[in-house]
Amino acid sequence: MLTRRDFEDFEDRWLAPFAMRNRETRGRVHAEPDHPMRSPFQRDRDRIIHSTAFRRLEYKTQVFVNHEGDYYRTRLTHTMEAAQITRTIARAMRLNEDLAEAVALAHDLGHTPFGHAGERILDRLMKPYGGFEHNSQSLRIVDFLEERYPSFTGLNLSWEVREGMAKHSTRYDRPEVQEFDADQAPTLEAQIVDYADEIAYNAHDIDDGLKSEMLSSEVLGGSKLWTEAHEFIHRSNAAEGAACDERIVRFQTVRRIIDTLVLDLIEATERNLQDHGVTELAGVRAVKPKLVEFSPPVADAVRELKRLLFENLYSHHRVRRMAVKADRIMSGLFETYLSEPRQLPPRTYAKIASEPPHRVVADYVAGMTDRFALDEFKKLFDPYERV
Repeated sequence: MLTRRDFEDFEDRWLAPFAMRNRETRGRVHAEPDHPMRSPFQRDRDRIIHSTAFRRLEYKTQVFVNHEGDYYRTRLTHTMEAAQITRTIARAMRLNEDLAEAVALAHDLGHTPFGHAGERILDRLMKPYGGFEHNSQSLRIVDFLEERYPSFTGLNLSWEVREGMAKHSTRYDRPEVQEFDADQAPTLEAQIVDYADEIAYNAHDIDDGLKSEMLSSEVLGGSKLWTEAHEFIHRSNAAEGAACDERIVRFQTVRRIIDTLVLDLIEATERNLQDHGVTELAGVRAVKPKLVEFSPPVADAVRELKRLLFENLYSHHRVRRMAVKADRIMSGLFETYLSEPRQLPPRTYAKIASEPPHRVVADYVAGMTDRFALDEFKKLFDPYERV
């Protein structure tokens, strides 16, 4: 049987010198005995997967509300795709896969219902109290809101996973980041999650956009990434004598885009490591803002694709309609709970004794799935709906 020490010895032999090792973790807020078989970052990953917040991602919107179709991505499937890309990059660069995966699996725990529109709405509603930001909420979930242990709140994750969550695609001048050496960059394992997240949502938004017919190949022709990948697939199929329908070509094109972005990210990051002479973890943390990035031509192509998606998918009238509907639902829920907190479930209402009502209400609304928010809105505002 392999023990935790066997895994740690393997890390010393296999991981790159600038990778994060389990032996070097700064530990947990609440001390716990080591596990005989699993490393600290393995345990973190497992705790995240078994959390309530992680399960709720299944019914939280990515772009399309869950009830619009079973095919479209949700926060959960997006998280799984981002974690898969993260592991691919981490393995190729000989980084700590368990740490990278744990950060990837946790990066969206704090998202509200109804996607990015929901976050903007809750941020506006919470503006008098400091606003709302999903990375901060993710950290709040794993530090306080999950209740699974008798002697402490939260999941008691390791310092490095929490740091990766706090510094995920965000400014370092926020209060939550001060605990995590705000003047230093995070580990490479955390840095690659930011880009794996971007690769995953760009690729699957193309796929979902085409499936929903909000996007077309003609529209995507304005993207260099799409055009080059699409032409490559057609050439390859022609050379092999394969006759594929456009649906298969679409899948192959999206896969080609992912491959192109992942390979470029690895190569560009390895060049940065060499250019900066990074040979240890301390060197990684000393380079700000970050070492991980695309090459300039690919970064330009990604920005071009994101502009196209914003103009043609995220601004599509069907998506905008859902965003306006989400505003009515979330604003209604937030305001009615805040005006009369005793409408909250007893266990949630009891938290007001130790925390401000607006914070308790924001936590409750942010934790809702799309489906639960819709049902709760009907119960509170439809006079014929049973409460």
